[in-house]
Amino acid sequence: MPRSRNRADIAVRKGFVIGKAGGRDLLADLYMPPAAAELRPAIVVLHGGGWRRGRREGVRGFGELLSAAGFVCLLPSYRLSTEAHWPAQLEDVKCAIRFLRASADSLGVGADRIGVLGDSAGGHLALMAAVPSCFEGHGGYAQHSSAVAAVGSMYGPTRISYEGTRPNHAALMGEGANQADYDSASPIAYDLSGFPPCLLIHGVEDEPVPVAHSLDFHAKLKRLGRPVDLHLFSGEGHAFDRKTPEGGVRMVDVADPKSVYGRAVVQIIALFFGKYLAGRASA
Repeated sequence: MPRSRNRADIAVRKGFVIGKAGGRDLLADLYMPPAAAELRPAIVVLHGGGWRRGRREGVRGFGELLSAAGFVCLLPSYRLSTEAHWPAQLEDVKCAIRFLRASADSLGVGADRIGVLGDSAGGHLALMAAVPSCFEGHGGYAQHSSAVAAVGSMYGPTRISYEGTRPNHAALMGEGANQADYDSASPIAYDLSGFPPCLLIHGVEDEPVPVAHSLDFHAKLKRLGRPVDLHLFSGEGHAFDRKTPEGGVRMVDVADPKSVYGRAVVQIIALFFGKYLAGRASA
């Protein structure tokens, strides 16, 4: 695992263009640890919000804390379901990964040391970015690969429901989408025999995204002999890493001192990516 640094040592660049999201610019924020002698690992960090809301600023704390731990962190925006239906969201995520690989030399990043992480809907997109699919889009950097060396999902859906009452899923897919379309957005529906090392974090009492999503995905990866870590938090619900001691519906940033689990979850994440990204070269 990279050596932890003071958060004051990191450099932040906000709101710059990394590609195209359909007909508009795709923006991102960059969190950079101090320069190092060796190439550094990097993580693309994706926000949640049910695909229909949320902003990259919502995962700022992950960028701050993981950058302080030695990871270059790119926090991209992506088109929400209110702007475009599936697979626009994944196309934007893959563009962000390609941008990071294209910029590896200038950022001091190892091109084979790039991972992707997300929470909730962002966790779903992180898993989808790691499966073999053709949803590359036309955002830019087509000459570069969107492959990742490791992936982390915090309480992310692994199956997008065609039937039932999941309005977020229906809004993501749009009218006219059929079962095959929904399967194309479901990570668990794919051949995972070559899936990269995977981290799954979930609250056992999660209602919006039941823990079975992570349990089933973990079981499939285990059957295939793929490296996968599963961390379950008993008695906790959705977005538990942002809860405060007072409870209630108010959530805080994971870097906020009031966050009960924020730093513990980030430590798990840093250990995982430190093993599978930093371990790919001398670190």
